[in-house]
Amino acid sequence: MCGLAGWVDYDRDLTAYDSVVAAMTATMACRGPDDEGLWTSPRAALGHVRLSIIDLAGGRQPMHVTGPGDGLPVLTYTGEVYNYRELRAELISLGHEFRTSSDTEVVLHAYLEWGEEFAERLNGMYALALWDPRTEELLLVRDRMGVKPLFYHPLPGGGVLFGSEAKAILAHPEVEAVVDREGLAEIFAIINTPGHAVFRGMREVVPGTVVRFDRTGHHVRTYWQLTAQAHHDDLDTTVARVRDLLRDIVRRQLIADVPVGTLLSGGLDSSAITAIAADILREEGRTEPLTAFSIDFKNRDFAGNGIWMDPDTPYAVEVAARCGAEHVVVELENADVLDASIRSRVLRAQDLPISTGDMEHSLLHLCTALKERVTVALSGETADELFGGYNWFFDREAVEGDTFPWYDAWRRLGGLQTMRDIGLWDRLGLDAYVKERYTEALAEVPRLPGESPDEERMRELTYLNISRWENFLLDRKDRISMAASLEVRVPFTDHRLVEYVFNVPWAMKNFDGREKSLLRAAAADVLPASVLERKKSPYPSTQDIEYVRALRAKVAALLRPGSPVLALVPAEGIQRLLDKPLESYAGLGGLWGTRAVMERLVEFDAWVGMYDVRVEL
Repeated sequence: MCGLAGWVDYDRDLTAYDSVVAAMTATMACRGPDDEGLWTSPRAALGHVRLSIIDLAGGRQPMHVTGPGDGLPVLTYTGEVYNYRELRAELISLGHEFRTSSDTEVVLHAYLEWGEEFAERLNGMYALALWDPRTEELLLVRDRMGVKPLFYHPLPGGGVLFGSEAKAILAHPEVEAVVDREGLAEIFAIINTPGHAVFRGMREVVPGTVVRFDRTGHHVRTYWQLTAQAHHDDLDTTVARVRDLLRDIVRRQLIADVPVGTLLSGGLDSSAITAIAADILREEGRTEPLTAFSIDFKNRDFAGNGIWMDPDTPYAVEVAARCGAEHVVVELENADVLDASIRSRVLRAQDLPISTGDMEHSLLHLCTALKERVTVALSGETADELFGGYNWFFDREAVEGDTFPWYDAWRRLGGLQTMRDIGLWDRLGLDAYVKERYTEALAEVPRLPGESPDEERMRELTYLNISRWENFLLDRKDRISMAASLEVRVPFTDHRLVEYVFNVPWAMKNFDGREKSLLRAAAADVLPASVLERKKSPYPSTQDIEYVRALRAKVAALLRPGSPVLALVPAEGIQRLLDKPLESYAGLGGLWGTRAVMERLVEFDAWVGMYDVRVEL
């Protein structure tokens, strides 16, 4: 998995600044606890921290082809390339020689053979920085779906700073943490605009792009994007194709020189991945059972509602028993998700005050528990976006609305009204901002001539979910898991599956009138009937009223003089939050969105101090 950082400058001799790049790299030590490396030259300096997954002894970085003095390209790379074995064989046939068995070296040789177009040949989750001394060019490359993060910050005079996380760039002495109105809108509007990094002057490499820096500036090339294609397969063929793709994807993503497990919620997505993985391991003759991990809250009486339908654990237990996996349930109490050190680690991991409630804090506990047993875990992100699993795919008000579809759920959960009631929504001009970003996103949607209006609209919703909503979920999983030094792989983001399913007509994805009909059919042979029939239920969240009581106390503390939040929300707005009856926050439905707003305000207050942020309205 790992973390990378670096600096290219055409005016300064960077061999005198190795301590600066070392400090930038050190901010991400949790991403790479196993090793670290630094490479410097007059024009470029690259840093790397490593979580060893493949070729534990030979995959050190930054990596050269033969040695540091040969003038050939140098690579610092994070993530995994799942087709590296095929690429390695092809490159050997073309005359390349390898000294390690790592996928990092394959990526480096792929660049030597195919130049910038090597990106098109990679299948995986990755972010990389490659410096070519021969041309004095830097390439920043991010995977197609944006599973791995990568940021950059151009400097006056033509230089650039870059890193896996914003904190690495902010560690440079010439960068100040400034957030203006547009950055604040990104934090509170729940849009996740591709390329936007919130901090002024900073950008995130857009998924599926190569950013090339040279003495003339920087140039962006899109090497992959979704396209609209006619779907010619019938239903049976489509189901079989999805099943075959998933098996191939999971087989590739099980490759590691360290223990691998799964995140198992008992829902369709994670259960399918777990069952397929267990089946493949049996086929390969492995005797040790797959380890599957779930999360639950102790001593709670579950109250189902229109969002959270039922508790996860019974379903997860049944799936694990069916596929012969060892099942580990991580049970939490309120104190665990209220723990100040956990909340600080989550904020530090995400670099931004964007938590959705207690979910990120419980996820860190879960990932920490996984790390005690495994180094790699497979997870089910992107299935809902791709196959149509969310309520908003089936709610006519959301489908026919003129904004991002998840805003309907956010409205139903009380979040939108709460932001209006406290004055935050209008203070930041979010109506206009959301409308502008929505119009921009719709203009990107690939179109298929001749599609019916209904099919066209569902294609739009799928694209919005994949390109915006999923950005947040993938980034959350990466940041929180890496805070625990755990690599999480996401099979449903494989671009072959995404390209295929994106173009399956909605009528076929929804052939039996239920969410994720196509995925249910593809996984029907490996899952128990209870899971196949289960309605989607989101990641667990506490319902304990004592948690809300403790959260309200944190909100009350925001009323102190000089609180950064008071620049955004007047004291009377915060008081209105506190005046609501305590019981109204307790359930998962109703005012859960209000709880999420409260969490974000508390986090914002801590973030301004932790990152020494200058807020410019």
